[in-house]
Amino acid sequence: MMKVKRALLSVSDKTGIVELGKALANLGIEIISTGGTMRTLKEAGVPVMAVQDVTGFPEMMDGRVKTLHPKIHGAILAVRDNPSHVQDMKNHGITPIDLVVVNLYPFQQTIAKPGVTLAEAIENIDIGGPCMVRASAKNNKYVAIVTNPAKYGEIIDILKKDGEFTDAYRLELAREAFQHTAQYDTAIAAYLSEQVEKGAAD
Repeated sequence: MMKVKRALLSVSDKTGIVELGKALANLGIEIISTGGTMRTLKEAGVPVMAVQDVTGFPEMMDGRVKTLHPKIHGAILAVRDNPSHVQDMKNHGITPIDLVVVNLYPFQQTIAKPGVTLAEAIENIDIGGPCMVRASAKNNKYVAIVTNPAKYGEIIDILKKDGEFTDAYRLELAREAFQHTAQYDTAIAAYLSEQVEKGAAD
């Protein structure tokens, strides 16, 4: 097991995120965040570092590009006991991220709105979020991925007690994360299939 020292928080659903952020900060865990999540945390007095201060690049293209960077994904995907990975992190100034808290753009809620356009639906397809979720879930031996706000209380309790997560717990979180992205992608595919059929009918 490894102590949690650095966390990345980037959520569409802000439920419980301030309480989680405060708990992490009180435990001495450094927090990195993006956009609206970062503003929410800052307004609540939670110390937080902007992703752009980690990557050296500003969020761009209306927020479409912010976390898709080696200093984020390298920090998530590095195998901590692989000497070449450790050397790559050292060479490129990459600090490991141990906890990733992400939930995705509200695609399902968007397409449920009356009169929503295809363009509006497309804009609510998350890209960076699923990439971080999948990367963290793949590297669950070293990284804990949390996609469900209902887990925050449990996460806080574990970190207060132990400061780290067991391998079994991180594996369970990874399973939940892959299920989360699978359902998300299935909803997108189903919606786009409907749009294709409508176009064919026209």
